[in-house]
Amino acid sequence: MDLTRQLISFVGALLILIAYVGHQMGWIHSRRVSYNLMNAVGSAILLWIALHPFQIGFIVLEGVWTVISIWALLRSRAA
Repeated sequence: MDLTRQLISFVGALLILIAYVGHQMGWIHSRRVSYNLMNAVGSAILLWIALHPFQIGFIVLEGVWTVISIWALLRSRAA
């Protein structure tokens, strides 16, 4: 079970890092759906992982990251 949680958290971190590196290298714009989707899904995964065991700092970070990413995703789809 622990290995499964580690692999899931790795996928979440990888999604966020791919979005970050892509943006920093100029490969992906921060207003693209793919950028915001990678951030939203990655941070939601890490938020879920942080709930057990309860890690308040990580929960706050990933919770805010998830909310902002979903907001940006909805905003970009409405435009």
